[in-house]
This record gives sequence, structure tokens and C-alpha cells, in this order.
Amino acid sequence: MTTSTVNDRREFLQRAAGASGALLLGFCLPNALRARDDEGAAAPAFPNAFIRIDKDNVVTVIVGRSEMGQGVLTSLPQIVAEELDADWSKVRWEQSPAHPDYNRPGTSIMITGGSTSVRSSWETLRKAGATARAMLVAAAADTWKVDAATLRTENSMVIGPGKRKLSYGELAEKAAGMPLPKEVPLQNPKDFKIVGKSVKRLDTPLKVDGSAVFGIDVSLPGMLTAVVIKAPALGSPVTRFNNPSKAKAAPGVTAVVPISGGIAVVADTYWHARKASEMLEIEWGQGTLVGRSSDDLRATLEQAAKLEGIPARKEGDVGAVKPARMISATYHLPYLAHACMEPMNCTAWVKQDEVEVWVGTQAQTAVQESAAAIADMKPEQVKVHTMFLGGGFGRRAAQDFVEAAVEASKAVGAPVKVIYSREEDMRASYYRPISYTEVSGGVDAAGNPVVLRAKIVVPSLAEATGFKRLIRPDGVDRVAVEGLADIAYEIPNLQIDWIKHDFGVPIWFWRSVGATHNTFVAETFIDEMAALAGKDPYEFRRGLLEKQPRLRGVLDLAAEKAGWGKPLPKGFGRGIACVEVLGAWTAQVVEASLQEGKPRVHRVVCAADCGRAINPDQVKAQMESSIIYALTAALHSQITFKDGKVEQGNFNDYPVMRISAAPKIEVHLVASEENPGGVGEPGTPPTAPALANALFQATGKRIHSLPLSLHFGA
Repeated sequence: MTTSTVNDRREFLQRAAGASGALLLGFCLPNALRARDDEGAAAPAFPNAFIRIDKDNVVTVIVGRSEMGQGVLTSLPQIVAEELDADWSKVRWEQSPAHPDYNRPGTSIMITGGSTSVRSSWETLRKAGATARAMLVAAAADTWKVDAATLRTENSMVIGPGKRKLSYGELAEKAAGMPLPKEVPLQNPKDFKIVGKSVKRLDTPLKVDGSAVFGIDVSLPGMLTAVVIKAPALGSPVTRFNNPSKAKAAPGVTAVVPISGGIAVVADTYWHARKASEMLEIEWGQGTLVGRSSDDLRATLEQAAKLEGIPARKEGDVGAVKPARMISATYHLPYLAHACMEPMNCTAWVKQDEVEVWVGTQAQTAVQESAAAIADMKPEQVKVHTMFLGGGFGRRAAQDFVEAAVEASKAVGAPVKVIYSREEDMRASYYRPISYTEVSGGVDAAGNPVVLRAKIVVPSLAEATGFKRLIRPDGVDRVAVEGLADIAYEIPNLQIDWIKHDFGVPIWFWRSVGATHNTFVAETFIDEMAALAGKDPYEFRRGLLEKQPRLRGVLDLAAEKAGWGKPLPKGFGRGIACVEVLGAWTAQVVEASLQEGKPRVHRVVCAADCGRAINPDQVKAQMESSIIYALTAALHSQITFKDGKVEQGNFNDYPVMRISAAPKIEVHLVASEENPGGVGEPGTPPTAPALANALFQATGKRIHSLPLSLHFGA
């Protein structure tokens, strides 16, 4: 296990090929199969990963995805090792360079997000491992002068007639010269020995002994450290930057540099830079939200809802049906911060003919493009060293902290590490969008739902982030409406409209994106429709999912494992919610009560169908992580504005869930032979609505806005 600092593909190949007796498999895509910036594009026909086998029989899998706790440095090598028939005890990982060969299949970018690391790489890595195995077998057959069909592999060995054996390490040099096979057989899933097993994570030892290098840990000879003073109100420009001589004269300070993101103070240590920054006198112009408050923003969204929206989904005729009973509700959901435990940081070194960047990033291609634009170079002149990420949640695909480091380094001619303080990251950063939704629905005399209509007012993440491919041909931003426009329940008359309204507040992808706010609306309102119909919330949902067997399956499993229908202590409530998002189907049952007037979550039962689980323990851990993340947001989290400024700045006013408040979490996985789906995000959306539904059962109070502190003083 190593964290390689080789980030140029040519250098990478030269170094790897120079290893004595190494088999290095690299696959370049034919021009006709080059990935397109289209998520629906077919996966390339040949793998674009690398495998190295050394003489000592160590197999190294070069991983082209960022490790931010989700376990890709283990799960992706598991896939390769399974097809390679490798000895797992001798499998290692190495972080890939930033290069198009490591783009996510179906796109033109190297990125980690959307819970796609395993599901987008599944076939690619299987073929890579199988190809290496076939070449090793061919090398052994040529060595022994026997038919390759008479040979088999096991535990990094090729085994032949008469108990002859050769290790992969012994065959590596010869195998490297064998022709690349056109077709290779894949292992029968029934024979899997590594995939589907809860093997120990390969990166755990580094994180236990402290040798794992996160972005904030980077240290280089001659490196300087910078802090960035950002505007006190979002979007405020610098109007006057008074004489910075006092700050420049402070101990350890090298420079005070105006950059696009604010004013950078560069010094020999973070503390010297921070103390000097307090001496600056900066006058700022008016910001994006001049004098505006969160109440004002909510009122504006309510007015925007009166406009005609773009239909995101339309079935039947919602205007023609006459339900026996109708209900309606309005939902306000706030801006949210990502609140990564490791604040944003980046180290950059702008040299004469190249730029080196050390950063925990989810988007290597974007790093190259951003740094190249600032340094006036080509993207291929930018080397990206991908470090461990102390939390991503989408935030680390943004480029503001990268751009700050590159600008500062260019200005001072030395390597510079930029570190945001928690306050700088939270008060002048990117947020999950605010949203306002009006929804109404009705049932017939028998209690069957006959109509559901919703109008979502929310900005376009696709436009804000530059991911224009997320916009449908009809102009609808599909992440703005996901979780409602794709609602799985069978309702004959259904219409979901979208109204785009943007306040100019920087927004970005947040764990499970649009499904976070829209699933809250969908799953709490379905509960209300069940009550309107006089039916049990679980049974009501189940009756609407006859054509959705996988979603119905997790709903049944969660209800069974939670003991749905069994009595609870007085004052307790049990709520349920389910959703299909990002290639996985999840359902959750939450048990909660009020203690001293505040919500207390006692138990969360999660059922998940994410296809074949590569490493079941990792899948369960990600579901647990998603649930804790979602509970934090549901109970406490909101970004609010006063006089155009963000009011929250640190964990004292943007609290995260503590261990003492964490509930018992049970995760049950559906055994599946389907291809792997998403894992890192799909556990987030059902949590908040299941909790709100549980609190209704406990208190009789319906909740249409978050966080719960608005209602219960959480």
C-alpha cells in the first residue's frame, strides 16, 4: 500500500516498466470508444485501469478514484483480484495519476461522485483482472509447451499437469510480452472468493498508525502556508485594500496577495498567516444578498411558486380528477453546508513549465483545468497528487480552494498550502440549495390515491456547477426534481413541475443531491395521504409498489426487521420511508420520541438493495454513515442569512450529531446477483422523512420544514 507521487502517465509507465520482472497492464481506448461527457454513454469495451505484478508476487491495483472513507482502495482491488485469482494477502493499491485513462466510464472527466465508483468500474475492472490472468496462463503454457486449456489458476499461481506451479511473479516478465487477448472469460460469480467478502480495508493500517497523508498533512521543502480572507457577505467585492504593510511586517509573513477568492496572507506557518490576517484593513462592496434575511428568501420562493413551471413529469390529468378527499402542504427546506471534518485545503507549486497540486479532491480533471487556466499552461502540464480526503460529500469537487492555492503560489514563486478555517469554509462556501415545494394529493372513496401534484421551486445545480449534461432536452434539471419526478408509487394522475429560482448563493452537490430535499417531501406527504385514506403507512406504500419489486422488497425487509406494528413504549413513534436513487433501493424505519421537549432517535433499521455487495461490511458502514449524516441535517442543520451574511460559522452553531445522541442502527442487505449499485449516498434520503413520520406518530405533529429545532428546540 503506497500513496504514489507519480502523476504523469508517461513517468508512471516508465517507472513501473523499470521494475524488474513486472507485468504492467495498461489499456488505451480506441478513438471510436473514447468516453463522452454523457452519463448514458456505453462503457468502453476495454478496461482503462492498470495492474502491476512484481517478481515478489505482489499485485498492485492502481485506483483511479478518490478515497474519502467509502472504501474504494479496497473494493476496487477486490474486483480485480477476484478475476485475477490473486492471493489477497499480496494485493496492494496505488493512487493513479490524473489522466483521461482513468476517466469515469461514460464521461470525459476523472471524478469520484454520484455513488458511481464501483458500479461504473465493475465490468471494466473485471475485464482487466481477467485479461491479466489470461496473459499469465499464456506465459505458463508457453513455458511448459502445453495447451493453455489444461492450466488453471489459484492464489496467484498457475497450476499445470503433474503438479507443476509457477507464481505470477515468476511469470510476470514473460507475460508482459504476450499478445493482449481479444476475448477473456470472466469468473463465474458462483465461484467468487473475494468479491462479496468483508475483507479488512487496505487503508486502515495507515489511518491507525497516522501515516496516511490527507491534504492538510502535506509538507514540502520551502513550503509556505496561506490563509484566505473572504468577504463577510457572499459575493462582496473588495472596494478598498488599505496599506497592508503592517501585516507584511508581521513575523513570518512573506506576502499579502489579492486573489480572486479574497486576500491571501502567505507566511511560514498557518498561525503566523492567521495572526497577520487580523491586521488587514479591507473594505468590501455590497454582496449578492444585500440586506436580505432567510425569512425574505423564503417569502420570495413562495411568490415564485405562483409562476408557471416546467413539467418534469406528467401522467393522466391532474385537473380533471375529482378526489373524494384532498390534502395539501407547503415545504421549506434550508441551505445546508457540507461540514467536512477536514476543512478545505490545497497545496500548489507553480513552476516554470508545470504545476504540481497536492489535494484531497473528487475531481482531478477539474483541478487540472483550473490550475492550467491560472498558470497559463495546458492541463497535461498539471500533475495532481490525490491525497486522502477527510470527508467529501460533493464539496471537494469544487475548485475554489485549488484556485486559491495556485494563485498564491504563482504570486510568490514557491509551493503554498492554503487552509480554510472552519468559518471561512462555512460562511463563504458552497451549499445544498434552498427549496420550496407546494404539494397536493387526493384519494377516492376507497382510500386509493388518484392524484398527486407538486411544484418545486429550487435553483439549477446543473447550471451552477457546469454539469450541463444533467439538464434534460426539455430544459428540466433532473437533479432539481429527482426524488419527486421519479417517485415510484403508482398514482394514475401525477404532475411534477419545476420552477427555477436562483438567489446567486453558491450551491453545489450535497450527499445524494436533489433526493435529499425532494424525498423528504415525497415520503412525508405519502404518510399524510395514508392517513387521509385511513390506512397504515407501510401497507399504503406497499400497495402502490406492485410494479416496483426491488423497492417493495426493501420496504418489506425494513418493516419486518423493525417489528412494524408491534407496540412501542408510550410517547414513542415509528416512521417509515423508502426511495430508489443512485442505483440502489433503500427503506428505513425510525423509532423516536421527545425527551425534555427535544427529539431523540432511538433506533434506525435500514434495508438496502444495492445489487451485489463487493464488501458487505463497507456497504453497511456507508449506510450507517449516510444515516448519521442525514440525522445531523434533520435535527440541527441550516444555513441562514441576516443582512446578507451567513449566520453560522462552526460546530457551535452548526452542530453535528454526537456519539451520545447516536441511535442504534441496524443495516440489512438484500442478497443480490444484480450488478453493483450505489452505496455512498442512497442511505441519506429516507432518514429525515422516516424520522418526521415517527415524530408524527409520537406527537401528532406534521412537519413540513427542517431542521427539527424549528419545531421542537432540538
